[in-house]
Amino acid sequence: MKMKLIPNALLKYISGLLIVGLLLFLPAGSFNFFEAWLFIGLLFIPMLILGIVLLVKSPELLKKRLDAKEREGAQRGVVALSALIFIGGFILAGLDKRFGWTTMPMWATAVSSVIFLFSYVMYAEVMRENAYLSRTIQVQDGQKVVDSGLYGIVRHPMYTVTIFLFLSIPLILGSLWSFFCFLYYPILIVARIKNEEKYLQENLEGYTEYKKKVRYRLVPFVW
Repeated sequence: MKMKLIPNALLKYISGLLIVGLLLFLPAGSFNFFEAWLFIGLLFIPMLILGIVLLVKSPELLKKRLDAKEREGAQRGVVALSALIFIGGFILAGLDKRFGWTTMPMWATAVSSVIFLFSYVMYAEVMRENAYLSRTIQVQDGQKVVDSGLYGIVRHPMYTVTIFLFLSIPLILGSLWSFFCFLYYPILIVARIKNEEKYLQENLEGYTEYKKKVRYRLVPFVW
């Protein structure tokens, strides 16, 4: 299985790198875009390391993460809107760099980079805790409710982590206009969670009891 995963993983990795590069540097009109290079390094170097670790230690989980075909109709809409947010946010960041609409202090970029990396570590931790994790909403054969670790704090720690990840991206890129675009992402996540919880409650044994045990979906003491 490991050898079969490598071509698919490499194709998606290289494609993602090229797409992000085009969406940032083309609107900027220059490769002289330090913040973009910084973000690409922060994103794709840990991604490569995580991919190698998953390939060696958990190829099944890597296969699930590579499977991005959403089956639920409502979720396909959320995924499509999320993609538009990313495309728009990256393009705005590039245009912001070209025309100098906003100026972000370097300390803000540095702090955002630290938040991004810490969130990436927590992302890896969530995957370690939940072997059933996939990019699509589904219930797998023999799947059980995970209620320990971060899952004992909130019911959807992966989404909590991705919000911190994605909201730090435009700040790393130095663009407030891009940040305003990315602010729509948490709204989509709330819609996704509501639909996902309905599905899990109907299809995953023990999920109703888990909801009673762990009250908060996304942020402790908030929601």
